[in-house]
Amino acid sequence: ADYQEITLANKIVPFGANIVFTSRLFGFSVELGEDLWSVSPPSSSLATAGAHIILNLSASNELVGRQMRRHILVSEQSRRCRCGYVFVSSGFGESSTDMLFASSAIIAEGGDIIAESQRFGFESQLVVSEIDIERISNERLRYDSFKNYRRESNEIFLRPHFEISDNKQFTISRTINRYPFLNSTNETDTDAFCNDIFDIQANALATRLYNANIKSAVVGVSGGLDSTLALLVTVEAFDRLQLPRKNIVGITMPGFGTTSRTKNNSIDLMAALEISTREISITNSVLQHFEDIGHNVDTHDITYENSQARERTQILMDVANQMNAIVIGTGDMSELALGWCTYCGDQMSMYGVNSGVPKTLIKFVLDWLSRKKADSRISDIISDIIDTPISPELLPDSNDNIVQKTEEAIGPYELHDFFLYHLLRFGYGSDKISFLAQKAFSDKYTKDVIDKWLEIFMKRFLTQQFKRSCMPDGIGIFDIDLSPRSNLRLPSDISIKRL
Repeated sequence: ADYQEITLANKIVPFGANIVFTSRLFGFSVELGEDLWSVSPPSSSLATAGAHIILNLSASNELVGRQMRRHILVSEQSRRCRCGYVFVSSGFGESSTDMLFASSAIIAEGGDIIAESQRFGFESQLVVSEIDIERISNERLRYDSFKNYRRESNEIFLRPHFEISDNKQFTISRTINRYPFLNSTNETDTDAFCNDIFDIQANALATRLYNANIKSAVVGVSGGLDSTLALLVTVEAFDRLQLPRKNIVGITMPGFGTTSRTKNNSIDLMAALEISTREISITNSVLQHFEDIGHNVDTHDITYENSQARERTQILMDVANQMNAIVIGTGDMSELALGWCTYCGDQMSMYGVNSGVPKTLIKFVLDWLSRKKADSRISDIISDIIDTPISPELLPDSNDNIVQKTEEAIGPYELHDFFLYHLLRFGYGSDKISFLAQKAFSDKYTKDVIDKWLEIFMKRFLTQQFKRSCMPDGIGIFDIDLSPRSNLRLPSDISIKRL
């Protein structure tokens, strides 16, 4: 047998390493001290046997650097096992004859440390947090390696049952990250994170250019967040390939709603980067198009807006054909999720460098670039672009103001990116996502506001799959992406009436 029986409190109970205590909601198991430091920790097989939470009772003394190693071990074991891991070691009250015990306690979930004790205290501590069993269960369904390990194991486990109440009326004490795509807690980590994103984008584009033997690129530059990052990524890729920047053609295409602020920023940025610059107005060609199809220029409907986006894409494609160049896509992950792009307009390109980056992170990456990699002139331009309201600039204004503000129409991108992450990364439903968003944004948005934008997000996400089903190639950045060729395989005709 893999366990023994002992007498405890006048009862015969099982005792051993292969025990998974099981309820209808979750299971947990226990390992001791150095089990975690071994070549094959018991928790690995216990997790595949159904333990959602691993408890480790330890007598681990303090040495220089040991707490850092504990962090790595506990967080990585919780990631590998897709589990919650609770580690607690001895503390004040133990002898210090030869060793010091400093009350180390760590709670981790899926690779993230969510709570820990203060070491070297002289009083007892209670470290409290919540572990998300739904996240753990959904994560385990996603990974074939986890399922294969369980099928191939010949170990026998004892599963004592215990009862637990299913109380749905509760609050949580743990902090919920407003920016879940940004897995960092300080500026240094954030900078390193942004550096990784930028490196992945630039190297992916450089690889595409090299493999296709393409030495020129065309970028539509609007003076907005997305086109700014796409242009900077393109410049970096050309620098890495030692191709002349003049082979990059940046085109600004002013139309009915273009403001002097965005137009000037786009022209100034292209000049500062020393790329080739062209200005091609779309006004006359779109007016001719309206005449051809019989559309009233004063009717500012979806035809009025989409015609401009499609005209810009046609210009980019045709100029690229003239130069044997590639059109760099500027649309980001958030826009793709919401379908906030024009079909066969800005939805289409020859390679999308931003398609794996959500809108909220584009601001972080641009801020990092302005501080760490740009000279003062470029930095000032980027800073003003970051401060410019997000807008497609398709509707005219006689006072040269931005009249279309995207976040007023479809909701804050910080909420949509939060919804997107928790929907695709963990498979949560609307109620769970709303609950977490209320915790994360408790000082900023009410429940009614969150639920309003969540309903819009879910409707748009499901109905706009047809735009993603034919999206161009683009590099994935995170565990989730929207490409129909990798992680998101949805039919384009989902009926939202059934949901």
